[in-house]
Amino acid sequence: MISMPAFKTLALFGRYNTRQSHEAFTTLGGFLRDRGCEVLLDEDTAKSCELEGFTVANYAEIGARADLAVVLGGDGSMLNAARNLARSGVPLVGVNQGRLGFMTDIAADSMLEMIGRILDGDFAREERTLLSLNVRRDGATIFSTLALNDVVVNKGAVGRMIEFLVHINGEFVYDLRSDGLIVSTPTGSTAYALSSNGPILQPGVPGFALVPICPHTLSNRPITVSDNSVIEITLKRALDARLHYDGQLQGDLSEGTQVVVSRAPHTIQFVHPPGYSYFAMLREKLHWSEVL
Repeated sequence: MISMPAFKTLALFGRYNTRQSHEAFTTLGGFLRDRGCEVLLDEDTAKSCELEGFTVANYAEIGARADLAVVLGGDGSMLNAARNLARSGVPLVGVNQGRLGFMTDIAADSMLEMIGRILDGDFAREERTLLSLNVRRDGATIFSTLALNDVVVNKGAVGRMIEFLVHINGEFVYDLRSDGLIVSTPTGSTAYALSSNGPILQPGVPGFALVPICPHTLSNRPITVSDNSVIEITLKRALDARLHYDGQLQGDLSEGTQVVVSRAPHTIQFVHPPGYSYFAMLREKLHWSEVL
């Protein structure tokens, strides 16, 4: 006798803006139906994979109906799904079909086994902090979004340093000339911030990392601040400055523009398969303790 699954309605997502084979989705969808689950398919995934026979839904419908989102892809796919589902509170689990996969815990060759064990109730939940990003010009907010990994102010194609003022909770911190600045969550500390010599923050740490990119003054080091902080970045010299969030280009920044970053009121919840360990994941992905 098959027991009732821990999650009854599951939504499937594919790699963001990429064509994928429909084989994995067909296999997983059939497995979930055999377990008595209702299966929803993200509309963009349905188009890119040319899938039929699934109930196709947009983010609003998935947010209202799904108990769990299963993302088949890499970290970029997880970031995209997380931003769009944050306000609805739908938890996510990832099947790694990308490269590193810091957020996609399940190996492709063990997908059915691990999803089955999650449906049996053998899983762990973990809450991750989101960033709230607001761009202001002349006192008015001109852009707002959420980010799970990071917010990045950096130079564009011209290649010249940019200059900006940084305030935290209204207090002046520094006037920085550099290639840019990364404001990272603990989740994003293993992404762009890590390649810029930022610290790795355990997911439960209530802080944000501020990581300068190639600062002109070498004493400008990465710092970690409370996640209750409001971080204001004001462009002072911005010949060719740009703004990114979670690797997505928002656009160009002009002098005087303020980029304001704070903790979002929403969080995202990850579902981890049995046996998941954050430090084991770091050892594997970063090749720690490797015998040379």
